[in-house]
Amino acid sequence: MTPAIDPTPALGVQQARNLHLEAQGLLRKPAARPKRASLLAAIERMQLLQIDTIHVVARSPYLVLFSRLGAYPTDWLGDALERGEIFEAWSHEACFVPTAAFALHRAHSDCGGRAGHWADKHAARAQDAQRAGMNAVLERIRVQGPSKASDFEGTRPATSGWWGWKDEKRWLEALFARGELMVARRERFQRVYDLSERVMQRMGVERSAQAVDERAVARRLVLDSVKALGICQARWIADYYRTRPRHKDADLDELVASGELIRVDVRGWDDRAYVHRDHAGLLQQAIAGKLRATHTTLLSPFDPVVWDRARASAMFGFDYTIECYVPEPKRRYGYFVLPVLHRGALVGRLDAKAHRDEGRFEVKGIHLETGVRPDVRMTEALAVAVQACADWHETPKVTVRRSDPRPFAGDLRRALQALRA
Repeated sequence: MTPAIDPTPALGVQQARNLHLEAQGLLRKPAARPKRASLLAAIERMQLLQIDTIHVVARSPYLVLFSRLGAYPTDWLGDALERGEIFEAWSHEACFVPTAAFALHRAHSDCGGRAGHWADKHAARAQDAQRAGMNAVLERIRVQGPSKASDFEGTRPATSGWWGWKDEKRWLEALFARGELMVARRERFQRVYDLSERVMQRMGVERSAQAVDERAVARRLVLDSVKALGICQARWIADYYRTRPRHKDADLDELVASGELIRVDVRGWDDRAYVHRDHAGLLQQAIAGKLRATHTTLLSPFDPVVWDRARASAMFGFDYTIECYVPEPKRRYGYFVLPVLHRGALVGRLDAKAHRDEGRFEVKGIHLETGVRPDVRMTEALAVAVQACADWHETPKVTVRRSDPRPFAGDLRRALQALRA
């Protein structure tokens, strides 16, 4: 039974942050010993786990899960994919998605919800101009079974375009975007493609023959986005699943009237905010100050908490740009900078590299946000978080190069040394 709440609840910014972090699984320190089921539960909670291949530290999907689960075996993610508990899809970007959401994602694709995305544009061009090559790749997989792009020798050398991919890789990706192929598993993080019907059979799902109700799909995506975020403004909703157009308050009136969304005021925000009715109890706890942030951890640059620059700025006062795509001379903080979450606030950013051959975790730089004054408690908590991340990487020797403010590097080094003493 949904708890009764005031018609227009109001809460402070920190209470809103805590509600958001609770919904995302980042409010409290994770259990000492994560379980396999915890991995699937974390993905179901976020609804989307973005995939990225950069691995100066752990690849992003693994790091996102580490922030929520602690030190878990990374092969659990690949196992979940191979067992059909999750699947890969284009959504926010390339993502792992719980199998329970398969019908929604397939319906969203079938109704053209991803038509403006670069992957779908590429697939459409390939379909028009290179269908014969796509058919040959499809037939080989049909006969020989699941295959990686590297299993194909290539009909001609790779080019400088499309990341230098050879034709067969582009065709595989086009077939994946069109839904004719799916990812059966990954080997050394390379996609292994198979016919969609074979992957779906293992997942225990079917492709519906019914016409897609576009309005119902759009409604579900709005509700799921709000639920995943815990609390959000209307203008932030579209970014979660990369839907169009961006929403306005008036667009949500019907969902508020039906009770599916709760409209709230956040003191200090110019715009109204929304909470899913399933989080009504959490909303009451937040208002009463009963949601307390105790977790300190490092976040991936592709963590849902910092996906949307405008949302991260409004929610945390944190202006974040992923600088790995920025030319080196223009980078302010570093190549792969990890936001630092401490007890409900984003307090800094850490530029790191895991030197696996040396067993060394290098903190190239740690930059605290303006106005953050680290006390002993915060410094010790950050040292624990950095060391835990380094241990999980199997690079337990931590080196700290520099910091802003400058004296903090020494404080962090001493805190790390105390942990090892």
